[in-house]
Amino acid sequence: MWTRNTPGRTRWIVLGAAALWMLLGAGVGELPMARAAHLTGTFEVDEFFRFLHKFGFQKTEKHSQKDTEWDTFGYIYGNITSSVNFTVPVTLAVLDKRSFLEYYANRNDYDRDVACQRMFEKLDKIVYSRACNPHAEADYLRRIPCEPGKLCVDEDTQENVVPGSQFTFVISDPNVPRFWYVSMVACYQNVSTCQWHHYDYRKYHPEPPAINYDITLVNGNPNRQTLSFFNPLLFHFSFDQQNTLEMYLIFFVVYLLMVPLQIYAVRLQKHPVTRLFTVSLVLEFVSVCLLLTHTVRYAMNGVGDEKLAIMGDIFDIFSRTSFMLILLLLAKGWAVTRLQISVSSWILLMVIWIPYCAIHVLLYIWNRTEVDIISDIDEYQTWPGWLVLACRSTMMLWFLWELRTTMKYEHSSQKLDFLLHFGASSLVWFIYLPIVAIIAVNVSPLWRYKLLLGITNSADCLAYCVMMGLLWPNRAGQYLLLTGTNFAGMDELDEFNEAPHIVHRDSDTLHSSNGDLAIDDYLDNEDDEIETLVLSTDDLLHTGSSYAVGSGSGSGGGSKPLSLHNGSALNGGIGKGGRSFD
Repeated sequence: MWTRNTPGRTRWIVLGAAALWMLLGAGVGELPMARAAHLTGTFEVDEFFRFLHKFGFQKTEKHSQKDTEWDTFGYIYGNITSSVNFTVPVTLAVLDKRSFLEYYANRNDYDRDVACQRMFEKLDKIVYSRACNPHAEADYLRRIPCEPGKLCVDEDTQENVVPGSQFTFVISDPNVPRFWYVSMVACYQNVSTCQWHHYDYRKYHPEPPAINYDITLVNGNPNRQTLSFFNPLLFHFSFDQQNTLEMYLIFFVVYLLMVPLQIYAVRLQKHPVTRLFTVSLVLEFVSVCLLLTHTVRYAMNGVGDEKLAIMGDIFDIFSRTSFMLILLLLAKGWAVTRLQISVSSWILLMVIWIPYCAIHVLLYIWNRTEVDIISDIDEYQTWPGWLVLACRSTMMLWFLWELRTTMKYEHSSQKLDFLLHFGASSLVWFIYLPIVAIIAVNVSPLWRYKLLLGITNSADCLAYCVMMGLLWPNRAGQYLLLTGTNFAGMDELDEFNEAPHIVHRDSDTLHSSNGDLAIDDYLDNEDDEIETLVLSTDDLLHTGSSYAVGSGSGSGGGSKPLSLHNGSALNGGIGKGGRSFD
């Protein structure tokens, strides 16, 4: 029977979940790579427009001086060349958000000439141009490609260019950190008329010419990496992602201590609950290791290993969903008041939990492929994000319902106290994410990513620590049925625990002496008084083999009446007279 094969059932559940994870992970393997701080690639002019990167530059300190130890400017530098001679150059644009949004919105006009004119209509009034606007101060544009081995035509001073580069933008904002947007567009400005036009390669080339670019974006002066203000942990990172390396290092150290301790605990206490929790904890540790490796490489070269980052995010999703499964199982009373769960309960649990895992992964895929990087929304401000939050809230309500049902039929005060504290702490874990997601809507995008990352990882780490303490071998025996899995008659005991189990006795003659029950002859007492003796599954299990549980050959109906027979009472005796009672 299924209800008597808990380890085998758990094994199949784990294998099924693993298969689902592998299938979902295979689809995620084709996701596009995220933006790096070191950009390399090729831009073909028939593409017309290419967005390259969105990068957050830190606030410039008021005492900053270029090329000194006090330099806190942002820098964009690199090389842009082509093997084909362009009749007229196209444009590289580095714009702040205010200037970029309208420029970006006008790129889709069917008439490319009109698109170019609309894109640069307002920029012409503020952007420096030697021929058309020599009095402007905003240095946002470069004409590309540059001649190999030489500076770009808009760079007139060698000292202002990072050595080994053809162009350099210096970003300064003394007020607040800010996002800047880098893009290329096949538009050129006629220096005679100051009008913008589309570079139609068909007029000049048989094939669309390609432009090769190698661009780096950094916070801090690349020429002063050995001075006191240079911080390698911040150099390549966009402002919204700074300090994430230190965050992952902290969690790596914490999990590095927790995982060996939990492996030691599961070797002492072999039970499906502890095994599932160990799997969840190991998945989280693997996730942190992968993300830390990617982040360290990113700090070194501005690129990192995006495949490791994707794998780390997927393992993190699997860890959280498996941890949720553990909470639901404990709420249903598994290993607390019973050692088995009915077939229908398992099917219902899997029917709800597996789609929840799939939705979570689909949200991740959506966030990487469909959410425009230009926008300032996060994953929980899209309809898939709302769906995940709604599903999590539904799971929380189901968790509370199952916990209430379990507590309703449990009569051990020790276990009720455990269930109460377990429910309160689990409820905090369930509810924190919707609350944080709502708060994050009102947080600046420059701080939002770090806020969500820090709170979610901290909450998960704390939840793992609490669960690890609850399941620790020398504590779990106080309120969990974790000492074994082969209990004869557990089906009957489960039904017995959930049904009114009443045994009548004489209140005047039933008393405890030296830990033994003594039952006097109630027939000799004229004022017989009947009371109720309530026994829980916990009471039954802790008496070893003191009880004889009647069972019939049928597997359907309820359990047989419980009888305490002559000579097999609690702690060795039923009392004088050897009477039995039903």
